[in-house]
Amino acid sequence: MISSDTSRFRYTNKNGDRSGIRISRVLSETVRADSKNVRWYVMGDDDTFFVPENLVRVLRKYDHKQYYYIGSVSETHWQNHEFSYNMAYGGGGFAISYPLAKAIEKMQDKCIQRYPYLYGSDDRMQACMAELGVPLTKEVGFHQFDLYGNVMGLLSAHPVSPLISLHHLDKIEPIFPNVTRVKALKRLKKPITLDSAGLMQQSICYDRPRKWTISVSWGYSVQINRGILPAREIEKPITTFNDWYGTNDENSLTFNTRPYHGNGCQRPYFYLLSNAYASTTNDTTTSVYAHDGAPGGKCKWRMADPSRIRHVKVYKKPDPNLWDKILTNTRSETSQCSQCLSLFISTSAAL
Repeated sequence: MISSDTSRFRYTNKNGDRSGIRISRVLSETVRADSKNVRWYVMGDDDTFFVPENLVRVLRKYDHKQYYYIGSVSETHWQNHEFSYNMAYGGGGFAISYPLAKAIEKMQDKCIQRYPYLYGSDDRMQACMAELGVPLTKEVGFHQFDLYGNVMGLLSAHPVSPLISLHHLDKIEPIFPNVTRVKALKRLKKPITLDSAGLMQQSICYDRPRKWTISVSWGYSVQINRGILPAREIEKPITTFNDWYGTNDENSLTFNTRPYHGNGCQRPYFYLLSNAYASTTNDTTTSVYAHDGAPGGKCKWRMADPSRIRHVKVYKKPDPNLWDKILTNTRSETSQCSQCLSLFISTSAAL
């Protein structure tokens, strides 16, 4: 569709673009054009990657007959400070229930006239939500990705929530190294097809004989850490990335992190998805992860050395109803391998 003319609306923000008015009105124009058999309206940018199966999983938790405004905020504190912690960021995508969309359609043009100074489409949308008294329902699987650099550390410790979207893919490095951004995203197609519900869900396992802590972000990465480390630490993303303003300040992020250690003993070994397939004899999937090639540092700790390990295989049973269940287990030493049924570690020599 071609958007209608918006020249009658004032726009006074010197740092933005008045296309934000047009984009925000897409909702009203879509509602007017066709509202048959619609439960949700979902908005996102043209540089946003969606996992539709997980989007549906999240939305079906909510009553589409009620007013719902669902999305998430920025990863960088100062972005939220500048715009709003109550705003669903448009790049990461957000969903609006049908009756709320109808309510917005009736008042949006008058609402837009009251906010000529706002920057873009998503803050205009949130302003109208505020006038209707509808709060943001946060779902952390929507990712604005107001970050720079290598987001491997974040995706390897994804929040316990379905992965819904990834934005700003032109600002971050490809999520898999040595390939284009598009080819990196296409590599996720196999795990999405096999088990979209489990994509990038973290399991924390312990190899006590070797004194290792192993974290599996299923369908994306495996990391082997020397030492028996508490789950409270392993669930924190490693800062392989920088915030939106390039400050290298962990306090500028909206979540807890742990450092990417220069000490070779404390630095984990990363393995990234190279292949995934289903078993022909049972309902188990096999995903294979290859070492990322980063050189390891020397370590004199008295424990097994993971430096010779080249590949890790993870065997897992898909669970399409994973998010339909009530999570009653806390992360404990006995429940950490709910995702990874078993691991097979291959090396160039016997351990």
